[in-house]
Amino acid sequence: MRNLKLILSYDGSDFAGWQVQPIAPTIQGTLAFAIGRLTGGKVLPQGSGRTDAGVHALGQVATFQTESPIPLGNLTTALNDILPPSIRVQEISEQSPEFHARTSASAKTYRYRAYRNDICPPFLARYVWHYPYPLDEEAMQRAAALVVGEYDFTSFAAVDPEKNRAGEVVSKVRRIFCSKWAREGDEFVYSVRGNGFLHHMVRNLVGTFLLVGKGTLQPDDVTRILNAKNRSAAGATAPASGLYLVNVEYDSA
Repeated sequence: MRNLKLILSYDGSDFAGWQVQPIAPTIQGTLAFAIGRLTGGKVLPQGSGRTDAGVHALGQVATFQTESPIPLGNLTTALNDILPPSIRVQEISEQSPEFHARTSASAKTYRYRAYRNDICPPFLARYVWHYPYPLDEEAMQRAAALVVGEYDFTSFAAVDPEKNRAGEVVSKVRRIFCSKWAREGDEFVYSVRGNGFLHHMVRNLVGTFLLVGKGTLQPDDVTRILNAKNRSAAGATAPASGLYLVNVEYDSA
């Protein structure tokens, strides 16, 4: 039995997120179908995390087990022939039996793209949040730095509690290594790297930073919101279209 690690990129616009669903098209379901066609086995690849509907990935990681002897290079080519153009397998490698895309991960990086010009090009509209209105970008930069460190991010998590496979509510404590906004031409881009992220966490951070940019909140209010541990204290959830899972890090592999 081989334990294979896939690095994937995808345009999430037309998918109902990562996790397989009975009717709606998903990344996991589409990938499972392609793998099954090639290997003849029934597998459900496990991702490093569940991206939401409309969220994109540059370096999502998935693992699955197979007895198929297909060489890795041939498997990469064949999967990309079967998968829709919106999903690409960038690389496949064989790992130890203990390696798992989610539980072995040590850090992840996300980016959020906000397009700031008055008119958003039609070819970008599905991949950014078009926000042409006035913002104090410097204040947003100061606010972003305040979430670096280890905190309980309940205020920035989805209202429904996340549970593990045993049905236990998972801790909302996460460590953020880097959190910053930067101008990149017509875009104002948020980058965040941490040891893990809660459901909707990055989009809720962006929505809160936006309130700082509008002047509704002050940068220091972010610390107050963190300490409140209450979702209603933070801003609205930013649209999914601007969010990208950039890469997943592992201590080995």
